[in-house]
Amino acid sequence: MTATTDIPTAAQVAGRRWRASRAVVFTILGLVAVAIGLAVLRPATSAQFLDPESPAKDGTRALAQLLGQRGTPVQVVRDTAAAARQARPDSVLVVTRFERLGSEQVDQLRDLPGSLILVEPSRDALQALAPGIQRASAGFSDGSVAPSCSLPAATLAGSVAFHRSEAYEAPPTATHCYPSEGLPRVVHLPRGDRTVTVLGSGLPLTNRYLAEAGNAALALNLVGARSSVVWLIPDLPTPGSRSGDVTYDELIPAGVKLAVLQILIAVVLTALWRARRLGAVVTEPLPVAVRSAETVEGRARLYRAHHARDRAADALRAGARERLVPLLGLPRGAAQDPAAEQEIVLALAPRAGWDAAVVGWALYGPAPADDAELVRLADVLDDLERKVRQS
Repeated sequence: MTATTDIPTAAQVAGRRWRASRAVVFTILGLVAVAIGLAVLRPATSAQFLDPESPAKDGTRALAQLLGQRGTPVQVVRDTAAAARQARPDSVLVVTRFERLGSEQVDQLRDLPGSLILVEPSRDALQALAPGIQRASAGFSDGSVAPSCSLPAATLAGSVAFHRSEAYEAPPTATHCYPSEGLPRVVHLPRGDRTVTVLGSGLPLTNRYLAEAGNAALALNLVGARSSVVWLIPDLPTPGSRSGDVTYDELIPAGVKLAVLQILIAVVLTALWRARRLGAVVTEPLPVAVRSAETVEGRARLYRAHHARDRAADALRAGARERLVPLLGLPRGAAQDPAAEQEIVLALAPRAGWDAAVVGWALYGPAPADDAELVRLADVLDDLERKVRQS
């Protein structure tokens, strides 16, 4: 056995290490990308988001207290039935957390008296409560945005910091405020003796952002426009119950769906990248040269160590048939064809001058009972092949 003298270069070693570790590197980069996507797409939908009774950053207790100090009490309700009982012609109904409302509950709000403020409404809610207004896009903004409209509540408040907000397409009869690429973030729509105001982001109302820019002024001017406020923030569905006809799919935030989609795409691309390539077999030089005799001896030792006399006998007989069948003028595939056994035995017996039963035992007989019988079988096969070649 002789070893090759080729010594790999530094570039070859580096290439091998890169090929061995690139799967791990790409996996880590994919996980980092998914984490960044989750951080960017994660909506502000904690349990306290827009709750007037919550002092948390996402709550709106500060706004409720300011309204109370100005003589506009805030009545917090947790379901649409309570909102219907509290709504008055001189009240403002603020509706939040539409992901917790079903279509039947949204329909209950359609004919309630008083003005209506929809904070981050769903598409179905827009269709039912603010016909003609449609979601267009969602965007992020680090700075404040000027009102650019004639709505008194907006012009008095001035610029507002939305941070994250939906933009809408609205009919010409509506007042378009705080545009983003020509699309408003706040839409004010008159409907008979009431008004419907669509607010694309609830963040300016929260305790965390209320003091920024003109956020507090806009919130007080919109929510406190009448003598009282009914603030609807639906309760979370209890375990095992359903809220109207809200599906579980609707309860999953859009950011989570996009993150799952990204993960699925990454898994598919990784599977395609790492899948077995189809094509010609690529041969590689062996690091050492092994003589055929050593290979045979090594395999024989493995058979002996495992007492695999049956497999050793099968290998000897298959090799003999492969070498003898071409001498008979038969196709090489006949050596492994069970239907050709009798034909091969009858053709070899007269060539070797042996009895057909002996030839059949040598080529197709049972497994040897012990090592001595295996050695005897090997000798018989050698004699059979020698006689056929000499005939």
